Amino acid sequence: MDAITKNDLEILRAQLISDIAMLIDAKSTSQNEQEEFGWLRSKALRKKLNISASTLQNLRITGKIRFKKIMGSYYYKSEDLNHLFDDGD
Repeated sequence: MDAITKNDLEILRAQLISDIAMLIDAKSTSQNEQEEFGWLRSKALRKKLNISASTLQNLRITGKIRFKKIMGSYYYKSEDLNHLFDDGD
């Protein structure tokens, strides 16, 4: 069995940091792609509108905002949000 050296641990640390950075980049890219296609998840929508989860739930229940539920996650179409704030002109 080979002994583990400080250099081995430094290489492992560098690889872990690199892998974590790649995962973070991939996650942010996938969120941006969802927004480009016009779909937002609940968390992104709540952050964008600065509303609570219960407010968003009330908008869904009252039918003021359309949504799709896919495998337990709610998705909202960006263009539907624009209609939410239209004053009916």
